[in-house]
Amino acid sequence: MSFADENPYASTYGGAGFAASATVSERTVFIRRTYLHLGAAVLAFIGIEMAIFQATPPQTLMDITIWMAGGWHWLLVLGGFMVVSMVADRWARSSTSLGMQYAGLALYVVAEAVIFIPLLLMAERMGAAKETNLIASAGMVTAVVFAGLTAIVFLTRADFSWLGRYLMLGGFIALAVIVGGIVFGFNLGLFFIGAMIALASGYILYYTSNILHHYRLDQYVAASLALFASVALLFWYVLQLFMSRD
Repeated sequence: MSFADENPYASTYGGAGFAASATVSERTVFIRRTYLHLGAAVLAFIGIEMAIFQATPPQTLMDITIWMAGGWHWLLVLGGFMVVSMVADRWARSSTSLGMQYAGLALYVVAEAVIFIPLLLMAERMGAAKETNLIASAGMVTAVVFAGLTAIVFLTRADFSWLGRYLMLGGFIALAVIVGGIVFGFNLGLFFIGAMIALASGYILYYTSNILHHYRLDQYVAASLALFASVALLFWYVLQLFMSRD
């Protein structure tokens, strides 16, 4: 996570200039590349999930879900996901190898696809019981919210980098609450889901404004990974919100 006054991009990437100081054509190319990579990551995520659900027997998927979502196992899964996320982000920020950057993005997409298995399976079964497609509905809402937040940044040109330290604090608090819920067995409830949707929306504003103001022109892979992570977090909790309805 980066701050406007503590921008690590300048020291990490020495070759290209910042998007904010680039020409209109250079900035346009950078933005187009970023969102094309984001779109590719989303499509890859959908493709991986479809392949997993079509190729894996239903009972095996249920066994995987029960194991992953079972108390202490979920802590292990979250811990492993956090480690993989840090590795993927570091690879995506590589200043020497474009291949390493793509490897980081691919690794993160696969990690998201794996950790989403229990939630998607439960949502699929709940939706079938209610004769509605909860996953598609949550996906549409996520896309609308993302589009709206993106439009706010691009139309106002506002710099939301000041959100960085507050988002980091919110992330640590959220992680502590999640761990506490697992350890002590309490339900986090609708208020927590709403708070996490707000946190994910803040991340989208933050990283979108960084695309305009603080990323370097050769960081489109890292920028797309950051946006994809924010969109995935938003989708996760929007889907939980849909699932919590009677």
